[in-house]
Parts: sequence; C-alpha cells; structure tokens
Amino acid sequence: MLSQTNPKKIVVFTGAGISAESGLQTFRDSDGLWNNYQLEEVATPKAWAIHPEVVLAFYNERRKQAFEAQPNAAHKAVAKLEEQYEVIVITQNVDDLHERAGSTQVIHVHGELKYARSSKYDSPLFLYDKGKAIQFGDICDNGSQLRPHIVWFGEHIHHYELSKKHLETASKILVVGTSLLVYPAAHILEGASIDAEKIIVTQQLDKTPPGYELRKGNAAALVPNIVDGWLNNGKAAI
Repeated sequence: MLSQTNPKKIVVFTGAGISAESGLQTFRDSDGLWNNYQLEEVATPKAWAIHPEVVLAFYNERRKQAFEAQPNAAHKAVAKLEEQYEVIVITQNVDDLHERAGSTQVIHVHGELKYARSSKYDSPLFLYDKGKAIQFGDICDNGSQLRPHIVWFGEHIHHYELSKKHLETASKILVVGTSLLVYPAAHILEGASIDAEKIIVTQQLDKTPPGYELRKGNAAALVPNIVDGWLNNGKAAI
C-alpha cells in the first residue's frame, strides 16, 4: 500500500555541505578532515578499542568547533519553512546548527556531538554541550567509559525506518549539501514519493537520482530563494 503525501509536509535532508558554509570542515572535500586523519584512526569501533584517547581528542575538537560555529542563511531558511509547513529535517550532520537556527523536528541519523553515551550501551545520553571535552576516565553509572554519541563506520545508523516513512509522506523534499556517497543514509532518499517535488542543492554533484532537480551552487544563497518561493506561492523559485 502506497503512502499518501501530505501537501503541507516538507522533508529537508542535509549533509556536511550546509554546515561547511558555517565554517565546519567536511570530510570529503579537498581540504576536508580526511586529509588530516585516516578514518580507521578515529571513526571506527576498532579505532576506539585500540586508542580511545586519540578518538576522544578528535571528537572533542570537533565538538568545540561545532559549538563555536553559527547557523548560516541556509539553516535559518529551513527553519523559516515551519511558518507554513510541517518540516522534518533529516541530517547526516552531527552538529546542532539546525536546532539553533530554530528547526524543531530534527532527526540525526549519524548521532550528535553534544551528547556522550556509554561505550557499552546506546542509552542513556549525557549532555556534553558548550564544547565540553570527554576525558578518558569519564565513566557513566554502569561503569563504562563515555564515548561520543556518533555513528562510526561499521555501526548502524539511527532512525533509518522513521526517516524513510517521513520521506514517503512528504510532498516536497529538499536535499542540501550532500555527496550522496554515504550509505545507508543515502538510501533514505529512495523512499520519496514519485509525485513529490524534489530538489537537490549541492556543489558536489553533476547528476542526481531520478526525479530530483539539481540546483548546483552555494546553499546559503540558493536555499533561501527556494524557501521564499515555497512560502509565497507554493513553488520553488527558479
């Protein structure tokens, strides 16, 4: 049975490109984070098992940078959509710039920097906001070392089925700042209704999945224009 789309529902799917315009490095660009680190060193369960101090230092620095960054025009425009629409933000990003811009329904599929959790269990979560560092030796109530609340390579992403259900029922879908190379998160977009208006804003792609319109360029410049169109007459400005 096909899901019926809601004409007043928008899903916004974002990747590192939207936060790069707030000064946060991406992983895959020419000046990105992977130029300084190998993913096996900082973003896998094996890395955590071998040298947790290195992993903690890497994410402590990322947490500090994320706290110091500010939402840009694209984040703020996405939040503005809530004036007229039900808006679900599904983000691959681990910062909280969407929330600080004013978005109220944000799904983080790759975790959140501002939280720590037990190295043995997925919950409960412990708030490590305002750039606070997680130290080796910081333990939670069950006696296990606290770790970043981040989905590492080889771990299951969060809220996959919930995200797909939101895609199925949205009448408009806006994808911003993602290479569509990180799976299984990128598979979420495949659940979009064939009838939904679908736009991708990115500087990284030359072609898009079937049914998606490409707007190639700067998110901070293009997203507010699209949002204004949707708010003023229900159609994305060209």
